[in-house]
Amino acid sequence: MIYMQGSFVDKIRSRNFVITAEITPPKGSNPFNAIEDAALIRNLVDAINITDNNRGVMRMSPISLGKVLQQQGYEPIIQMTCRDRNRLALQSDLLGAAALGLKNFCIMTGDHVSCGDHLGAKSVYDLDSVQLISMIRKMESGFDFSGNKLEDPPEFILGAVSNINPLKKGQMLKLRKKATFGLDFIQTQAVYDTEMFKNFCKLIGDLETPIIAGIIPLKSARMARFMNANIPGIHIDGEIIDRLDMSKDPIQEGLDISCEIIKDISDICQGIHLMPVGQHLNTQKLLKQAGF
Repeated sequence: MIYMQGSFVDKIRSRNFVITAEITPPKGSNPFNAIEDAALIRNLVDAINITDNNRGVMRMSPISLGKVLQQQGYEPIIQMTCRDRNRLALQSDLLGAAALGLKNFCIMTGDHVSCGDHLGAKSVYDLDSVQLISMIRKMESGFDFSGNKLEDPPEFILGAVSNINPLKKGQMLKLRKKATFGLDFIQTQAVYDTEMFKNFCKLIGDLETPIIAGIIPLKSARMARFMNANIPGIHIDGEIIDRLDMSKDPIQEGLDISCEIIKDISDICQGIHLMPVGQHLNTQKLLKQAGF
């Protein structure tokens, strides 16, 4: 069965609440494990977000996996980073994706290669995320980055990612620059401070762009401390860490915490984006617990 895209964009544009989830491509040529992971969330999410060499670790192309999952009946959102490709390669991949029927993209700068498993690699960053979004909109108008005419211009649904800390004025300004070129949705980093998230939503409310809140269920206090120390833009307060430390079942405690966050913010955002560490073994349980 070939899935005809539309449910995600229709929900976004009609301001309905959406649920998306993240899947990491395999480090190999067999997509079986990714297909198996997607099966765990079939009929639970509106779209599946496929990472692009997340954390600088080399994996299968998200465009290739996106097409495989589309043929399995899922609606993919392809992540595209600026780290690994110059402007020629970015445009080629975008045109190729459009030819395959892949329209949904989430644009981001990308983690530096020093985070990953190819420390000798050179980061490209020919364009930043603002320039990439601008270039994509130019392609849709019928021209490539250099102004040459395109035959059969593509059409895309574009999202961007954002920190949720309103005090990060540089990043808030960058988000506004992205929005000037037209964003269909904003996907945030993982939310653990709901008051900060609410302030973020107020700050950018004038953009009128649907906000999809990132949710990463914690599995242990150790995981929380690691994220605090190693992932920029993430802050997990001591109360949450103490709850995990004292719990006899930290995985369930992490689900409880995520559920509380979802219930607290679901009336001020237009969706949630689930990013489990590992497979989606507990995603159905979390969504049911959260009332979906």
